Amino acid sequence: MAQNAAEEIVEGAVEGTVDTTVRLFEGLDEIALAIGNFRVSVLDLLTWTVIAIGLLVLAKVLLWVVKRLIRRANRFDAAQGLLAEKIATIIIFAIVFFIGVDVIGFDLSSLAFFSGALGLAVGFGLQKTFGNFIAGLILLMDRSVKPGDVIVVNDYFGAISKIGTRAVSMITRDGKEFLIPNELLMTETVENWSYSSKNVRIQIPVGVSYSSDLKRVEEILIDSTRACNRVLDNPKPNVWLKEFGDNSVNFEIQAWIKDPESGVGNVRSEVLKSIWWTFKDEGIEIPFPQRDVYIKTMPEGAKVVT
Repeated sequence: MAQNAAEEIVEGAVEGTVDTTVRLFEGLDEIALAIGNFRVSVLDLLTWTVIAIGLLVLAKVLLWVVKRLIRRANRFDAAQGLLAEKIATIIIFAIVFFIGVDVIGFDLSSLAFFSGALGLAVGFGLQKTFGNFIAGLILLMDRSVKPGDVIVVNDYFGAISKIGTRAVSMITRDGKEFLIPNELLMTETVENWSYSSKNVRIQIPVGVSYSSDLKRVEEILIDSTRACNRVLDNPKPNVWLKEFGDNSVNFEIQAWIKDPESGVGNVRSEVLKSIWWTFKDEGIEIPFPQRDVYIKTMPEGAKVVT
């Protein structure tokens, strides 16, 4: 008897909970907004929110799995892997979107009235955004720039750290990060120091006096350049006699490095300091402009100090 009474109490509680839930859902469904054939209730909004959150979590999980698989694949380089990730992101979110529309049972034809205005707004408001997105995909497909490349854009020098959907992130030697729109890299001239090879040749000008032994100067320039650890032995450094200047004989050192992302100015500094100390030891003069001032007449009362 006691067991039957307990079962009746439980059944009554369950039925009461179900009835309350049903009445709550019916009440939420009655609170609705209707425009023509389009009707949306509070219950619909709650249902759509729950479904959207679930699908978004599903998309994030799928995208995480796909990215891990792509990054583990050895046949993809950095640019190809990034392109594959972006394409996978587009496909996954498109599939999830259409699954959500199908699950909700939303009739897209009901929005036909707004499609013209929406298309116009996208055309004007998101024109640059969409253009940058397409430009980013093209940059990754033709591999004209890729993460790790050293580029020069509008006199700014730095290494690419990331290619995003809207802009390319470039970090300079000063630690500053520039966000360059993808379209700019498609339309402007870009120096890519790492496009086909990371070997970069740098020029270091040096001037000496006319009384110097030019042969010995060339030997010092070559030895000082080779002493720099970052200068490559192959291609080997060269020294050119560039011109006979007004005050000096001007040479130019041609040296190759393979890590431009580590900076160029520090290589020049190291080579020039080595040249300076060697010139000091051997008495080779680096000329500098000098001026002699002649005074035609002395003011009255002026004294000449000798």
